[in-house]
Amino acid sequence: MRIIGLTGGIASGKTTAARLFEKLGVPVIDADQLAREVVEPGTEGLARIVDAFGAKVLNPDGTLNRTELGAVVFADPAARRRLEGITHPAIRRLAEEKLQRLREAGTRTVFYVAPLLIEAGITSRVHEVWVVYLDLETQLERLMARDGLSREAALARIASQMPMEEKKRLGRIVIDNRGSCEELEAEVFRLWREEIAHREADPP
Repeated sequence: MRIIGLTGGIASGKTTAARLFEKLGVPVIDADQLAREVVEPGTEGLARIVDAFGAKVLNPDGTLNRTELGAVVFADPAARRRLEGITHPAIRRLAEEKLQRLREAGTRTVFYVAPLLIEAGITSRVHEVWVVYLDLETQLERLMARDGLSREAALARIASQMPMEEKKRLGRIVIDNRGSCEELEAEVFRLWREEIAHREADPP
């Protein structure tokens, strides 16, 4: 089974691209979704986060207060590493379970979508890396609009990740998302046709 790592910067359009591939019939495992699953109430992941950061990171209903936790870890690299030490192994285990189920079902190609695929050193989990790319100014505009952030807050979040230009150089395929939604859709369809459907037409 071919596992394609799909990554990019914050607000670069990874999730949108992944949804388009999914609509074309390619299964998608989304690390952000896995990250939510491993910290649901009652999970070991959530209990360990509360032990590490205190009950202030919980909402009154016992769910994780992502805004509160985000404020702590974005400001403190050591706190971010502590959080990643809890969540990354749990995400890896869950990803492996889902991949195994797809393998057993005879799936030929799957996307593993992870914003920190390269930064977290987990490219060994995938066979190749595809990067959804946009320039810094477009990234800033989209992040500010999406999350209602000031320019300074948006820049801080972007700065916590590997620069897009560097990430772009590490992708076997670069999906340019500086344009419109329609342009992204056309590019995804082209890649699906040339890189996935064409290969899957050949015998395994």
